[in-house]
Amino acid sequence: MHFSRLPGEAAAPPSSGPLQPQLPRPWATGRGRPHSGSGVGRAAHPGCPRALPAPPLPSRDRGSPPCAPPGCRGAALSPAAAAPAAAAPGSARPRPRAPGRRARPPRRRQPWLPLCGRCCGSASSPRTVSGGGVAGWALLRGQQRPPARGPRAGRAVTGARFVLAALRLAGAALLSPGSCAFEDSACGYEWDYAHLPWALHGEGHYISVDTSYEGEKAVLSSPELYSEEWSCVRLIYQIATTSETSPDPARLNLYLRQEGESFDRLLWSATEPSDSWLIASLDLTNSTKKYKIVLEGEMGQDKSASIAVFEIKITPGYCIECDFEENHLCGFVNRWNPNVNWFVGGGNIRNSQSILPKDHTLNSELGHYMYVDSVYVKHFQEVAQLISPKTTAPMSGCLSFYYQLKQESSIVFTVYLRDTSGFYEEIWKTDSALSADWALAEVDFNVPYPMEVIFEVAFNSAKGGYVALDDISFSPVYCSNQTGTPFNPAEAGCNFEEDLCNFYQDHKDGPGWSRVKVKRNVYRAGDHTTGFGYYLLANTKFTSEPGYIGRLYGPTLPGNLQFCLRFYYALYGFFKMSGTLAVYIFEENHVVQEKIWSVLDTPKGVWTQAEISFKKPMPCKVVFVSWCKSFWDCGLVALDDVSLSLGSCQAADLFLPNPGECTFEKDECVFTQKKRGRGSWHRRRGPTPTSYTGPKGDHTTGVGYYMYIEASNMVYGQRAYLVSRSLRGTSGKQCLTFFYHMYGAGTGLLSVYLKKEGDDEEIPLWRRTGEQSISWLRGLIEYESDRNYQIIFEAIRGVSMRSDTAIDDILFQAGPCLEVEEIQFSSGYPDSLNEIEY
Repeated sequence: MHFSRLPGEAAAPPSSGPLQPQLPRPWATGRGRPHSGSGVGRAAHPGCPRALPAPPLPSRDRGSPPCAPPGCRGAALSPAAAAPAAAAPGSARPRPRAPGRRARPPRRRQPWLPLCGRCCGSASSPRTVSGGGVAGWALLRGQQRPPARGPRAGRAVTGARFVLAALRLAGAALLSPGSCAFEDSACGYEWDYAHLPWALHGEGHYISVDTSYEGEKAVLSSPELYSEEWSCVRLIYQIATTSETSPDPARLNLYLRQEGESFDRLLWSATEPSDSWLIASLDLTNSTKKYKIVLEGEMGQDKSASIAVFEIKITPGYCIECDFEENHLCGFVNRWNPNVNWFVGGGNIRNSQSILPKDHTLNSELGHYMYVDSVYVKHFQEVAQLISPKTTAPMSGCLSFYYQLKQESSIVFTVYLRDTSGFYEEIWKTDSALSADWALAEVDFNVPYPMEVIFEVAFNSAKGGYVALDDISFSPVYCSNQTGTPFNPAEAGCNFEEDLCNFYQDHKDGPGWSRVKVKRNVYRAGDHTTGFGYYLLANTKFTSEPGYIGRLYGPTLPGNLQFCLRFYYALYGFFKMSGTLAVYIFEENHVVQEKIWSVLDTPKGVWTQAEISFKKPMPCKVVFVSWCKSFWDCGLVALDDVSLSLGSCQAADLFLPNPGECTFEKDECVFTQKKRGRGSWHRRRGPTPTSYTGPKGDHTTGVGYYMYIEASNMVYGQRAYLVSRSLRGTSGKQCLTFFYHMYGAGTGLLSVYLKKEGDDEEIPLWRRTGEQSISWLRGLIEYESDRNYQIIFEAIRGVSMRSDTAIDDILFQAGPCLEVEEIQFSSGYPDSLNEIEY
């Protein structure tokens, strides 16, 4: 691995734009000035990138402290330091600015804003960057500069006085495995030589990649790591570009590469350019597998873009936890308010008009905590908000924190959850004034999708008092005040393969729903789960009489929780089927019932997905109701694969998808055509153009996309190849799951091959020939490859134009397959074409 070391270059004058939000480095000593010289240094190794200019550094004025004393309420640059200056000529490429010092701050208090550590800034609201769990370090140092008069590049390229806040404790040498401050080395992180090189900046202490060399991306991977507990990854980064908008912007991605998996799991991604260092907080769930952190910088189409990483830190625990003892304050940010803000308290400094406490963590005046007081309240109901990093993994358990509330007039202290759409949900509120002792608050915490926790304090007057906050922690075990067994959403679903799970019928109005299985045939579709398993059927030959009602009750659900209900249904009949299937919510004791969904006329014989979001204050049950109104409005209603999850259905889609899964809903994923033309795969939704062949809809939702070959455009024996990109070889077994559709009298051949890197031979893994069923059928393949490899789907056109073949819902999983596929080697029609097993 070769990281280019940069000789210095003369410091550039400050930017002519406004002083932008920066990431300070409180208590840090100066880095030293760069060597003088006007030329740009080059790395000794020819494979290394052209060295970037050394970042500018302010003078090392030891008479000025790096920031206000610990525990300060504010710190700002002097007006002279904030004055604009001319831009450095010839600066064409945006790059991160280097660490330095600030002038001695004035005594006037400024509110604490994101990432100022012990120091404080003012006048800017937090910047939020797209991507899960990212909070911008947005603050201005005291006086605002005049508005910008040039493009973003001018501000990013020329340097400005600011300081970097190090994401580390005083002992930087004691960084945990996988953490790196890029002080003197890359800490075992390795650059992938197949892509663009990273440069290690000895003066600025960061790594970066830019467009000096042609290439699409740069990849940096950590040493092998291991942790059986939850961990938090904090990343300080910056994306700089000369283009305000671009159809293909520079992007920084962070992946998790787990042992035994062929795919890297995308944890987070950011594209927004910035004039300051930003921070991302990402949760890593507990696992028994070894793993690596992989950073990927994609350069996009901008001709002058750079991506820099100042520090990576991995710590045990959850990102939402914080004792406020570290400079970065765990990524918590203050929503700036002209009159009321959260500040860093403690540090042996008492500069508030309120009498503030010792911290809870250390029970010492040297410890730190967050607090907000009413000294500068000017209006009724002034509000201060302290906002946590976004969660990036589903979490449930007990959120706890310590707080003090000194109240002279009304104070409202509330904790909210806020999702990405801005919806607030109150989860806790204090009910009375408390003594000067720290009080413990505990609240049950269910976060199934990305959310922020907001600690909000509202004052009614300037003599309201204060609220202090410390030691926020999280436990995956629910709070002690919760009785009974925690609700498990998985127990409220069922695929009906073994039984009815926790569903039941009361049989008041007849036999109700029947659990059935259809043998493979070309007249009736099988179940949705596998194509040859069990599902529920209502209005069967035993019950299809006018006035028939079948009710299927689900388990009791707790009240005051948001749920997403998903299920698949199919209709069979010659007449109007509208309203023959409905979903009701029965509240406790069946006193109140509400219809929340009803089927409209949909394509017959297609498994279609329905999803419903609902929330009830009381415990309730989901009830599926099938109604046979009359002979003309009665047909067969099928139900399968019922699932329930916490949160709304829309918010549930915010988490990044499984990296080894492809539903073809957006594109062809990791697959490409070996050649395109008449003999190729096509991405399509709905039925295929030729009658009596091909699927009526996709397997994912019934109305989505799938891949298929159009036999009418091909000749007999012509082949079409769908080839995956190169997948990482691993030790141990792998399981490939997919769904295939082979319906039509002239259906040909579908095969799956494994091609290992360096081999010309394609190893056959799976094959089906001839017509199989009108249903989507599940295929399972177990294989091994210790070398990088590709998976190839090959379809061969059959003897007639009625030989469309389709595939959908491909899934790669580490480990052996948990089930065995029901294999049918014969082609053509099976026995008992239309038989239903009850």
